Amino acid sequence: MIVPTHDDVVAAAARMAGRVTRTPLLRSPQLDAITGGTILLKPEPLQRTGSFKFRGATNAVLRLTPDQRAAGVVTHSSGNHGQALACAAAQAGVHATIYMPADAPAIKVDSTRAWGAEIIPFDRATADRDALARDHASLTGATLIPPFDHPDVIAGQGSVALEMAEDAKALGLAMESLLVCTGGGGLVAGCALALEGVSHRTLVHSVEPADSDDTARSLLAGERLANAAGGSTLCDALLSKMPGALTFAVNQPRLGAGLAVTDEEVLDAVAFAFLRLKLVVEPGGAVCLAALLSGRFDARGKVVGCVISGGNIDPAVFSRALARLAA
Repeated sequence: MIVPTHDDVVAAAARMAGRVTRTPLLRSPQLDAITGGTILLKPEPLQRTGSFKFRGATNAVLRLTPDQRAAGVVTHSSGNHGQALACAAAQAGVHATIYMPADAPAIKVDSTRAWGAEIIPFDRATADRDALARDHASLTGATLIPPFDHPDVIAGQGSVALEMAEDAKALGLAMESLLVCTGGGGLVAGCALALEGVSHRTLVHSVEPADSDDTARSLLAGERLANAAGGSTLCDALLSKMPGALTFAVNQPRLGAGLAVTDEEVLDAVAFAFLRLKLVVEPGGAVCLAALLSGRFDARGKVVGCVISGGNIDPAVFSRALARLAA
């Protein structure tokens, strides 16, 4: 198992320069007033393909050898990683095959297909998505680039926090804490590695849906624990079965206590982002904002980074969130 380092994150950021969007660091006086803290927002819905996933996918594709490029790439994804890999592969002239849950939001399926990827649906409840992708790679020679448990993917995702630390420093600020949306743990792992070398006093926290808080529970237990089947699917971008072996190896010694938020808190955060921040945010991308707005993370008197990880929201879910404003 190759565990990435801070230097790998720095190298990935340099490799991807000009290929990924350097999203801005945003402030909201209203959010500061509500939380009592100084909140620094990283809006990855403004990233190409609408989420941070484009960073890790791009870094992984750029690391392929000529022979690997010729054989193509394969992955499994509920949507955001699939879109990201499809786009990164298209830019490099590489064929991409994406195994997607049959119930993935249509907006994510359509966007993935638009980049020219081959999409193969599977049943989220019964199929082993890891095995599907592995078997495809074995049969075709394609390179498997998983959504999170891959050193190049983790290193690419870490560029999020690297940019945040640099931009915070330019404002004369240093983050005491960083909240990171967490599914399989690739983004939070990359962010923890990034800050190790540029902002080592920043305490990084995973934030998850209450029904899928495997990282928080695993950190407490000291071992990887799985989520129970049958929970809410609102935060479809964060529904990994358990932390990755590689991501947990990075996260266990580096992260602070994990946080979890309810569906109602997430929907309120989606509505707040639209109404007050003028950002369209998907539920999985809104969990850190939900933790701040609900008070599950106490930001009073602190400088807190908040990653808003994606904006590929199903229109029906978006309407559901906005309806809460009139309730």
